Amino acid sequence: MKVVAFERSLQGTGASRRLRNSGKTPAIVYGASAEPQLIELDHNALFHALKKEAFHSSILDLEIAGKTEPVLLRDVQYHPWKQIILHVDFQRVDPTKKLHTKVPLHFMNQESSKAVKFGGAVLTHVMNEVDVACLPGNLPEFIEVDLSAVEIGKSLHVKDLTLPNGVELSQHLEQENPVFLSVTVPAAVISEEGEAAAPAEGAAPAA
Repeated sequence: MKVVAFERSLQGTGASRRLRNSGKTPAIVYGASAEPQLIELDHNALFHALKKEAFHSSILDLEIAGKTEPVLLRDVQYHPWKQIILHVDFQRVDPTKKLHTKVPLHFMNQESSKAVKFGGAVLTHVMNEVDVACLPGNLPEFIEVDLSAVEIGKSLHVKDLTLPNGVELSQHLEQENPVFLSVTVPAAVISEEGEAAAPAEGAAPAA
């Protein structure tokens, strides 16, 4: 995805306020052994871009004064109650160095899962994204999770994920291996099944 930005020289609360009043959003780009650079972006274009999942998890092509460099979105500050973006941080990406970032999980075949369709199970998404490490060229936009064969009473851990080539879990996830999805049957469903299996009250016992 391409992001067009413009250089800015003024900083401080007053300058940022004037910038926002003119329909712009102050931002900064840093990293890759280069000096941090103050930039500004069109607020409306940025607001709509932030609604796209890929904008948060993909390498972006940031264009400043006709030059383009790869960056990652690192931080977004929103106004407490207004739909206004106050500030954005981008980090430059070195194609030769591993980066650490969050990648969203896309859960597939949930409704057609046997555990859900025939067992009345509820799939609880404990995590919707995972921290990974990889070279920029290997960064996936998302990681698919096939739920068609999940079993009732089971939990899926991050080490159960099928990661793309060149992508690995961050060190703390590798060590902790937390649950990212659990498969349970609500107590109400269990109760209804038990009542259905029990003989009707007052019915004569089978001979």
